[in-house]
Amino acid sequence: MSFAGTMATAVNAIQAQSAALGHIADNIANSSTTGFKRTDTSFSEVVTASGTNVHLPGSVSAVPAYTNSVQGVINSSQIDTHMSINGSGFFVVSDSLGSVDGNVVFDGTDYYTRRGDFSVDADGYLVNGGGYFLQGYSVDPVTGNTTGSQLNPIVVTQGFLAANGTTTVDYELNLPTVPETAVYDSGIAGSDLLNYGTPYTNDPTAAGDGYVTAADEDAFLDRSISGGSITTYDDVGNAVDIQMRWAKTSDDNWEMFYMSDDTATGTGAKWTNAGQTYAFDSTGQLSPTISSITITAMTINGITIGDTVFDHGGGGVTQFANSQGNATVNTIDQNGYAAGELVGVSISNEGRVVGSYSNGETFDLAEIAVVDFNNADGLQKKDGTAYAATEESGAALIGGATGDIVGSSLEASNVDIADEFTKLIVTQQAYTAGTRIVTTADEMIKETLNMKR
Repeated sequence: MSFAGTMATAVNAIQAQSAALGHIADNIANSSTTGFKRTDTSFSEVVTASGTNVHLPGSVSAVPAYTNSVQGVINSSQIDTHMSINGSGFFVVSDSLGSVDGNVVFDGTDYYTRRGDFSVDADGYLVNGGGYFLQGYSVDPVTGNTTGSQLNPIVVTQGFLAANGTTTVDYELNLPTVPETAVYDSGIAGSDLLNYGTPYTNDPTAAGDGYVTAADEDAFLDRSISGGSITTYDDVGNAVDIQMRWAKTSDDNWEMFYMSDDTATGTGAKWTNAGQTYAFDSTGQLSPTISSITITAMTINGITIGDTVFDHGGGGVTQFANSQGNATVNTIDQNGYAAGELVGVSISNEGRVVGSYSNGETFDLAEIAVVDFNNADGLQKKDGTAYAATEESGAALIGGATGDIVGSSLEASNVDIADEFTKLIVTQQAYTAGTRIVTTADEMIKETLNMKR
């Protein structure tokens, strides 16, 4: 190999180490950048000629070795809209070209990132620290199902939540075999039902016609047990409290009452029978089974809630012994709510954008898209810790990611400072060695030229 070839090889070595030094510098500079992926350096030998008796090295090449698929450490964050991906996958994001007439205009290209430091901007979009807009699917806040399959930038526009009237009350409880009532009736282990509009008589077998008057309330309370209470809502969001009581009409039969008018006096109806007899067998189960009842045009204190279903689920009402003789309410919930204003946005571990409202309700507003690639390390790096798909990476695989979204967290850079400084020392030594080759070759050339003297 000639001196010129030797010097050319040495210069290539210096250039290769310079490229490696640039990668190291970039890694160190972005060691604190959220979601950053380091770039390593891969060196490859270039041979001019090689055989049994001859070997003419030509050069060395240095190419970047991307680590887009190498996960960084996931750290918790106190910001509800921050998120990370634990495992493989990328968020789908859009870039903005600016705004026209107050509307954001996007460039129409999908980009990908692991940078999850998103926050809600003034227009309601989720934008990360790199300036990219998060994409996902719209969600019906009532059903929780996604609407459509088209990815779009997620924008939170549900600032006001209209009131929703109660239509269903989930109600499951256990009734005691022997209720603890204030008055003991020897005829039946329980309370008698009072007849609306008639004086109370101590007759434990008297059948009621559906009401308890205000005048008879004290006797009714003495011969019934509390079944809990719940706040429901009418169609315009007025809160309506429902109080339930249970009265035992025979050894294994119960009936439910609710307070329909707490202002009633005299012969006015104060408690209303739900209109269903609950009969239990010897095992404490309903016979026949009652999964739900519907109270038509339910009205409390003059406020009409409407037709209301009391859902008992499968075997949700039972009759088992209770040492205190009280009803044990296992489940009581309802599906209505008052109007509310949006007070917060967060990310669930199911990958949903969740809106929190001033009325205490939470609703899924959007579903975040996560995609993967056959060769994630083949993605092209863009500004702002984003990537573009290439022929080497392949197209984005929607639904192909195996990673899970983790709310209130951020993925740190996958740069290891200690490792980078180690590579820095090795690169410096290799660079210095390359310069020594140039110096040595130069001295040898000078010695050769001096042979003429």
